[in-house]
Amino acid sequence: MVENCFQVAVFCICAAVVAVLLRQYCREQSLLLTIFVSCAVIVGAAEMLGSVISELGELFAAAGLDEGYTALIFKSAAICIVTDITRNICIDSGESEMAAAAVLWGKMALTYMSMPLLRAVVDMIKEVL
Repeated sequence: MVENCFQVAVFCICAAVVAVLLRQYCREQSLLLTIFVSCAVIVGAAEMLGSVISELGELFAAAGLDEGYTALIFKSAAICIVTDITRNICIDSGESEMAAAAVLWGKMALTYMSMPLLRAVVDMIKEVL
C-alpha cells in the first residue's frame, strides 16, 4: 500500500511538472492533462475501495447500525472528493468563482445527505430521555 502511495505521488508530481510546462504554450492541453491524471488516480483509488467497504460493513453490522449508513458515508466521501477535484481544476483554469460555487454545492449536498443521520441521532436521544 505504501509503495502505491509513492507511485501515485511520483505520477502526480511528474504530471504536474508537465502541466506547468504545457501551460506556458497551451492552457487547454494543460487542463486536459490535469483532468486525465485526476481521473486516473480516482480510478486507482476506486479499486482499493472494495476491502474498505467490506470492513465498514462488518463494523456497522457489529454495531447494529443499518447498512444504509455505510452507503451514506461513501456517498459523502465521494461528494468531498469530487468537489475537491472540481475546485482544484477550476482554480487551475483561472475560474475561482466557479471553484467557490462547486464548493458551495458540495457543502449543500453534504448537508442534505446528513439529514437522515441527524434524524436518527435525534430519535436515539429521544429514546434515552
